[in-house]
Amino acid sequence: MVVVAGLRALLTITAGGLLMTLFTLVGGLTVFLSSRRQQQLLLPLIALAAGSLLGGALFHMLPQGIAALPPHRVGGYLAAGFTVFLGLEQLLRWHHGHRQQASAVQPVALLVLLGDALHNFVGGLGIASTYLINPAAGVAAWLAAAAHELPQELGDYGVLVHSGWRPAQALRWNFIAGLSFPIGGLLAWLLAGSLPLPALVLFAAGNFLYIAASDLVPEIKTQATASQSAQTLGWFAAGLLLLWLLAVAEL
Repeated sequence: MVVVAGLRALLTITAGGLLMTLFTLVGGLTVFLSSRRQQQLLLPLIALAAGSLLGGALFHMLPQGIAALPPHRVGGYLAAGFTVFLGLEQLLRWHHGHRQQASAVQPVALLVLLGDALHNFVGGLGIASTYLINPAAGVAAWLAAAAHELPQELGDYGVLVHSGWRPAQALRWNFIAGLSFPIGGLLAWLLAGSLPLPALVLFAAGNFLYIAASDLVPEIKTQATASQSAQTLGWFAAGLLLLWLLAVAEL
């Protein structure tokens, strides 16, 4: 297994991490949109994110693990990533729900920030590890994570504001929590020679699968009309197709 851990990799990982952190500020854009318009945009974004995360895990990250490890270990690391994030979600008593919750209370806002920071750290670690093994697969995984970040950050911002935080305060702390993503990426680069990179990639893939299957797909399954269901299915398929095309381009 060849690991790409030079200066170029460092610059790319750093730039990608900082750009991902900037997505935490997307919640500020909601001041320019009506509540109805926000809801109209949110479900297509969630569907696109679900397809992108599944595509990133199945078409990019999983093949990297299969190429480096025996099958029983591949399944074990995937299951570990899935199970750890299930346990983390239960431990924090917070769900990655992307719809704003007016009933949220202050302790929930703190749990949102803690959960987001941990999620971002592991995501940065896993995506950077993928990049170090295969740069093209790493870029695809980053795109999948970015598609997920947009609706998630809208939801996180809404929870913080409805918990009583001022908009500027919510944006500031959401941004600080987002900095754990580049920190995880830089840690992967610094310890590239000693970290079990294929295992981290598969662990992160399990995380992607968990978020898509447990958090996002249930959001898009229960639509009121056939046209809404068709629309969300289309965006979901578009996310899958985009990541499949990127995988084909790597060959």
